[in-house]
Amino acid sequence: MTQQGSLPDSAIAQQIDLTGRPASHRRRWLWFAGLTVLGLVLAAVAFMSTRPADRASFKTAEVKRGELTIRVTATGQLQPVTQVDVGTEVSGTIQAVEVDFNDRVKQGQVLARLDPDQSQAKERQSAAALELAKAQVDEAQATVNETANKLRRTTDLMGRRLASPEELDTASAAAERAAAALAVARAKVDQAQAQLDADRRTLHKTTIRSPIDGIVLKRDVEPGQTVAASLQTPVLFTLAENLTQMELKVAVDEADVGQVNEGQKAIFTVDAYPARTFPATITQVRFAPETVNGVVTFGALLAVDNVDLSLRPGMTATAEILVHEEDDLLLVPNTALRFTPPQARSEQAGPNLLGMLLPRPPRSPKRQPEAGARTGKSGRVWILRDGEPTAVEIKTGLTDGVVTQVLGDGLAPGVQVLVDVERAGRKS
Repeated sequence: MTQQGSLPDSAIAQQIDLTGRPASHRRRWLWFAGLTVLGLVLAAVAFMSTRPADRASFKTAEVKRGELTIRVTATGQLQPVTQVDVGTEVSGTIQAVEVDFNDRVKQGQVLARLDPDQSQAKERQSAAALELAKAQVDEAQATVNETANKLRRTTDLMGRRLASPEELDTASAAAERAAAALAVARAKVDQAQAQLDADRRTLHKTTIRSPIDGIVLKRDVEPGQTVAASLQTPVLFTLAENLTQMELKVAVDEADVGQVNEGQKAIFTVDAYPARTFPATITQVRFAPETVNGVVTFGALLAVDNVDLSLRPGMTATAEILVHEEDDLLLVPNTALRFTPPQARSEQAGPNLLGMLLPRPPRSPKRQPEAGARTGKSGRVWILRDGEPTAVEIKTGLTDGVVTQVLGDGLAPGVQVLVDVERAGRKS
């Protein structure tokens, strides 16, 4: 029997579990069990992270003394040393075209002819005008002679008091006018002669001739075509003086132009002959920059021998310019400078899960020296000592992107440096 104000049986059951323990004791036991499991997990992770890595064998490369050749790569196009555009200063209709593509021409050889009818008509008109002017000179000369004789007679009569002073003045003025008319007539002869010369030159220009010995690269005209030279001289032919000597114009990156100088040797390839290399020599490095899409380059010209005429204008070429060559240097492969053993990487990452979870200061990326730079900066390679990878600090010098010069006494020839890792069971 229950008393008034006492707890019901269900409420008492909620405070005591089936084992007779209060609920608070059960919660503490669950917390303790969870922490124990977490500790076991962390211990297992720590144990796994500190276990020695799978047995690994390392690939090595030998530190050697040898020659270091540094080249700067640039691309460009082949072009003739001398290229001439041939046009016309005379408007008219093309009557005949005497040459075609690839024809060899001599200086003065006829390339094309314009219809000369109009120019010939002007030349005949000018010749007639010249003859007319010469006739006028003869007429003026006769007038001069006549007035001179009359002046002489009037002067003689004046001396004998048979002519008045007015008659003498009239005769003198007539002689002067005749002399002036003769001068005008002679000037008209010179003018007519100049016009005739100009018309003859125009007639001569209706025959288009080659200004050089060379080869026809382009022909932009056909018989019957009308050309107008009133505003701009139209280009009819493009000639190359000598294709046995060509030049290669390349664009050198602004980061490399300080290493490129006149007289340096180079080799280049073209897509038409991928297995063949051609020699060249730097003849000019231009000061004027060329900017394309924000990229700054400087033009360089290379002299090229093309005796067999295998190279053609406009071909795209990739050149390698020899900017530095030095022998008997201590060299280490660049792969060794980039390599870090797995154990060292794991130590850098942290020895356990806690180390991986905790924040670390950012590490600067390892940069490889640019080709050609004598940096003298610090580098690191790894060697095996007692079967364990050991870091060796070195100073780096010149590099060609494949091997790098070692400065100082950090390494010696014959030392094997680590370049890669190969785990047991993995086939190389």
